[in-house]
Amino acid sequence: MLTTKRKQQILAQLAAEGQVLAKALSEQFGVSEDTIRRDLRELAREGRLLRVHGGALPASDTVVNFAARSQIAMDEKQRLARTAAAMIAPGQVVMIDGGTTSGELVNALPADLAITVVTHSPSVAVELVNYPAIDVVLIGGKLYKHSLVTVGAAAVEAMSHIRADLFFMGVTGVHPQAGFSTGDLEEAYIKRALAARAAETIVMATRDKLNVASQYAIGDLSLANTLIVDDDVPDTLTSSFEQRGLAVVRHSR
Repeated sequence: MLTTKRKQQILAQLAAEGQVLAKALSEQFGVSEDTIRRDLRELAREGRLLRVHGGALPASDTVVNFAARSQIAMDEKQRLARTAAAMIAPGQVVMIDGGTTSGELVNALPADLAITVVTHSPSVAVELVNYPAIDVVLIGGKLYKHSLVTVGAAAVEAMSHIRADLFFMGVTGVHPQAGFSTGDLEEAYIKRALAARAAETIVMATRDKLNVASQYAIGDLSLANTLIVDDDVPDTLTSSFEQRGLAVVRHSR
């Protein structure tokens, strides 16, 4: 079999199954594991998959900048945000992560909602200026420009003094085996620290983030309580998350 055709079949199998193993692929195609590992390396360099020990996972696209991401799947993000906003009760302390979906969550909040929002996203904090009943706590640190959030030891230290009711966590990948992931190591630390300070962690995930993984693990699926997805996401895609204890909520129209 030609290398190009073999790679196409590897990608098709990866999309269908959510992961591939080098040993099984070598037996399937009748080639050595070294040959399969070379195929996986080349596909990883092209951004087509994420290599892991023993095989590969579907790769999440985390390369584009914040401005570009803000134009992707806007209708879907707005639907998820409306569902998320309905989960917030007056008087709560709510932590909101950075990211474009979090920005839509701010836009979906009722104008008279009285809560305290803790965020390490300057853009989220600025948007909340227009909400007179919301107190805003902005966590400082080093600015990570790709996602417009603060990271680093100072941010983690500030979070250690917070006890929140809810944390809306942004991710770039949700995978049954790999858990939640993101494209930056410092961001992964921050997200994990925030989740540890919340009674409940909620993830809003557009369809392109489901069943894919990024380079840096935030934590396994037990890190969150609820996953909000679009109404047209098939049950076959979400059942593996529910089997691992995540409550899957579909957006309200």
